[in-house]
Amino acid sequence: MHNELEQVDLLIIGAGPAGTAAAIEALRSGLSAVVVDRATFPRDKCCGDGLTTGCLRHLDELGLDPATVPSWHVVNDVYVGGPDGTTIEFPLPKGRGQFAAIARREELDHALVQHARNLGADIREQTDVTALTIEGQGADQRAIATTTAGKISASHIIAADGMWSPTRKMLGETMPSYRGDWHAFRQYFSNVSPQAASELWVWFEPDLLPGYVWSFPLADGSANVGFGIQRDTGHKIQDMKTLWPDILARPHIRAVLGESAVPESPHKAWPIPARLGEATLTHKNVLWVGDAATATDPMTGEGIGQALETGRLAVSSIAAHRNDPGAIAAAYTADLGASMVKDHRLAGALSRVLGNRAGATWSVKIAGATGWTRRNFARLLFEDYPRAVLGTPKRWSRDMFRRDGAFRSLTGH
Repeated sequence: MHNELEQVDLLIIGAGPAGTAAAIEALRSGLSAVVVDRATFPRDKCCGDGLTTGCLRHLDELGLDPATVPSWHVVNDVYVGGPDGTTIEFPLPKGRGQFAAIARREELDHALVQHARNLGADIREQTDVTALTIEGQGADQRAIATTTAGKISASHIIAADGMWSPTRKMLGETMPSYRGDWHAFRQYFSNVSPQAASELWVWFEPDLLPGYVWSFPLADGSANVGFGIQRDTGHKIQDMKTLWPDILARPHIRAVLGESAVPESPHKAWPIPARLGEATLTHKNVLWVGDAATATDPMTGEGIGQALETGRLAVSSIAAHRNDPGAIAAAYTADLGASMVKDHRLAGALSRVLGNRAGATWSVKIAGATGWTRRNFARLLFEDYPRAVLGTPKRWSRDMFRRDGAFRSLTGH
């Protein structure tokens, strides 16, 4: 228990990927920071567990060692099933680092917390923020957070506290009636077939479009299996539990999982926020990141890479304009607007194309038409380069379409 009012540059609320990425960047920037989280790690987090190329590069740059995540499984090829039953293999680059991987979120998030701590980050578990006020103006502005372990005064707050962000509620920035743009449903299976234990599968099922079913392999021979649907496409969220046995019984999906596959844990469901560009990102000296910023990709539902990126961008904005909350908010909003917001708009457009059977069928066929299209579709799907990179010249570079994957220096990867 801290009896006196602590003074820090930065209070980070939430120790998931966005929060731990922010903590590491704060250390690198010379900012004093405290991270609080109501949970005790390791803790489970509902997720498909997929790590895209962009996500992996962030983890690499943050210094995470994949060996600290027991379930980490590198993926080299992606198998996509179209609505017409066609299956196409999409290869990822070989011998140039990791371009896709799967890792249980319980283990990944715990590894990130431990890694940040090893670097010197002050992360306090089982610590909840119960009240938040903002005092003063301009350079003298301070956020006073009442926590279950005492009060903290911070020049800036990074709110990495998830889709239902309590920080938003405390500051009156909630989005009325918002329940996410996607809803996902997953279950872990053991004793899966060798195919499911080593290969990544995605099926665009006609009755789920633009949603899809996935089977993602893990290092212990198990698989994360699930499906996602969009809320605004006529699908009923309450029917997901009833639909799940039907999906698992579909012959082409059962053929991949294997007849001996058995669930190793109860199924779980969760909402996915994908409204970047519409949600409020700042409030005085508070910046929202990750799911709290609704930063999930609107086409795939991927959110880990986006969480890492927003956490890092938030700290870089604070470090560049330390005593000017207005300039910090403007820089953070501008950085996201110049990059991620454009990517999300394009992803949203692509998602609409996948929203009907004809569009999804032709998209898969066109993507699989030649060796070149197959290679580049896989890279687009796994965010090897930003989706809207052609429309954002500031992100151009000579090697933007030829970059190595992450963890290039690791032997055997």
